[in-house]
Amino acid sequence: MEVKNRSVVLDIFLHGLTDDTELQPVIFGLFLCIYLITIFGNLLIMLAINYDSHLHTPMYFFLCNLSFNDMYLITITVPKMLVNIQTQDQRITFAGCLSQGCFVAVCTIFECFLLGVMAYDCYIAICYPLRYTVLMNSCSCVILVLISLVVSIVNGLLHSLLVLHLSFCIDLEIFHFFCEIAQIIKLACSDSLINNILIFVTASVFAGVPLFGIIFSYVHIVSTVLKMPSSEGKYKAFSTCGSHLSVVSLFYGTGFGVYITSRVIDSPKKIAVASVMYSIIPPMMNPFIYSMRNRDIKEALKKVIGRRASFP
Repeated sequence: MEVKNRSVVLDIFLHGLTDDTELQPVIFGLFLCIYLITIFGNLLIMLAINYDSHLHTPMYFFLCNLSFNDMYLITITVPKMLVNIQTQDQRITFAGCLSQGCFVAVCTIFECFLLGVMAYDCYIAICYPLRYTVLMNSCSCVILVLISLVVSIVNGLLHSLLVLHLSFCIDLEIFHFFCEIAQIIKLACSDSLINNILIFVTASVFAGVPLFGIIFSYVHIVSTVLKMPSSEGKYKAFSTCGSHLSVVSLFYGTGFGVYITSRVIDSPKKIAVASVMYSIIPPMMNPFIYSMRNRDIKEALKKVIGRRASFP
């Protein structure tokens, strides 16, 4: 195949979820609704946390960052797909595709770290309650989030810079509705072994280490809760971490599901549809999980909505 020079501006064809023109209006309406629900739900969570002073705690500080990250992740991917459907132009520039892939990588790894940090917060709150205010002070919380963000950004930039050293063929097509670094690397005509090894190593470390931390935290949390004498204390402890555990299960469960699907099914279109489960569904469902399972969030949301409704 003919190789195109890296200095030339390349266009990549994003096939999206389907080429059926009759289904595209349905997909457009569905994803527009999902996008608006996700933005509105996560904004409400952030407003509730900022409005209610009782929620100015480490757990809700991390939740606020998680909501912002979810909004950012879905904003990176869905609007471009909606524009492509509306204009019937599936092209994206190579620079735009690489930037999108970089930001998706940053948001995904940052989400893993945030979920890990939130599990650590629950672990300290339940297992070491007397030391909680010392270990989880404001400075510590900000440092944990900043370290997570910096590592995520460095990871995304590293993958993107290595992609720039590859040569690409003239026919560039991605059977997906957004760009991922792994999908871009598959388009390369030059040797991409180092890129693939780096993706495997960083994904294993930056997704695996937080997951191990979450499992470690919850093993000790369950062990501590079962030793509590009162059933009320057990219920309060489990309700505190129940929402977080649901979000973790949704995020990692859908992620592993897509990974297994990509290994079993040799159909790019079906893999793209399966990718919706980890890239779109968790950001949309997270506000519902926290608002339905968390009494404090429910009360704060009622205050926010009631205050807005009282304005003329």
